[in-house]
Amino acid sequence: MIIHDRPAANLAATHVPIVWAEPAREQAFRAWLEGVAPAHALNVSSLRLASADASFRRYFRIDAHPASCIIMDAPPDKEDCQPFVKVAGLMAEAGLPAPRVLAWDQSTGFMLLSDLGAQTMMEVISPPLAVDAIAQPKAAHYELYVQALETLLRWQLSSKPGVLPPYDDALLSRELALFPDWYVAQHRSFALTTAQQTVLDDAFKHIKASNLQSLGGAQVFVHRDYMARNLMVSDGKLGVLDFQDAVYGPITYDIASLMRDAFLTWEEDFVLDITVRYWQQARKAGLPVGDDFGEFYRAVEWMGLQRHLKILGIFARLTLRDGKPRYLADTPRFIKYVRATAARYRQLGPLMVLLDAIEGNETRVGYTF
Repeated sequence: MIIHDRPAANLAATHVPIVWAEPAREQAFRAWLEGVAPAHALNVSSLRLASADASFRRYFRIDAHPASCIIMDAPPDKEDCQPFVKVAGLMAEAGLPAPRVLAWDQSTGFMLLSDLGAQTMMEVISPPLAVDAIAQPKAAHYELYVQALETLLRWQLSSKPGVLPPYDDALLSRELALFPDWYVAQHRSFALTTAQQTVLDDAFKHIKASNLQSLGGAQVFVHRDYMARNLMVSDGKLGVLDFQDAVYGPITYDIASLMRDAFLTWEEDFVLDITVRYWQQARKAGLPVGDDFGEFYRAVEWMGLQRHLKILGIFARLTLRDGKPRYLADTPRFIKYVRATAARYRQLGPLMVLLDAIEGNETRVGYTF
């Protein structure tokens, strides 16, 4: 998940210095850069920080002819770049606007990429910063989301089984486990009773069943973090980033990720409008989204629920394990997402009560333990 500590354009404008924790790695980088610079007409003196993400990767921007390039710094003992390279190739085959790999030293983890620009779709939208704020869509926002749907459909239409790792029960279970392990136990210091653990286990069972079995178990290529912060805007066109965790899984995942954004909350009418547009276009294109929008929307909501529980765990882990506390500022958004979905489905009523207990809120529905 790419998380810009500051907008990439601002990082460049303020000339944030590039700091190396290990002199040996800096030396290796300089040697690699000098080696690739002539072939790609790179201006070595123009190197500057572009962005950092929630993993151990960071990105530099460097001027070149005829356009700038991006350099990925991904220490090979902490980051495996092979999935990124593989998915970049798949996206190129599908005609998607994604970075092209221009040079890569697998042994050091340095990679030269084509540059999709310095402005994310999130920055173009410029939503309110308050976590509890609901963004009001404008005409320009519709145009951006229509482009995002077109790009998503091309990605899904290129899908083939057996190419990417499966988004199966085992992976879903590992992701859901992040919520009790990191958010509940570590961040909230909340010990589940036997009854509460049963409630959570039962909720997870329903969530996994919905995500794996809804719409006949329809599966496609899944970006897995398809949202406004990972879409770049350049000359009015969208480009796709942060796709290295792509899998083959539920067709509902990426539209749920896009419309139930980790950092942006839209009004429900806009969410429904864009989701209906996606469903209509996907049906027309022959993608397996079913003939009943109500059934499809339910599957999207349950997929979003799984994602939000997972992200609560990830953000707690980033804070407690990795020393990045800023992510927890967005957790109220996810709690609201989880509560809103749980309130709509009878099977999830006990989960809502459990969430109230974890958060220290007075329960507002008629379930007890």
